[in-house]
Amino acid sequence: MHTLGGMIGGQEILLILLVVLVLFGGKKIPELMKGLGKGVKEYKNAVNDIESEISSAKGEEKPAQTAKTEQKEE
Repeated sequence: MHTLGGMIGGQEILLILLVVLVLFGGKKIPELMKGLGKGVKEYKNAVNDIESEISSAKGEEKPAQTAKTEQKEE
């Protein structure tokens, strides 16, 4: 049976896991998962770095804007 909305169901996940097991074997799967985990960790670190750069850039703009506003008031 086809799932609605393009969501992956239990049968599809089982089929994917079976194909991975056949292609790579039981001994390679832990190595693949370790590599996948490292990739996800690096991705999250990159996203956090970008978010912190954006927030620090916003933080630097605000004091400059308030300084300009104070100069205009004088």
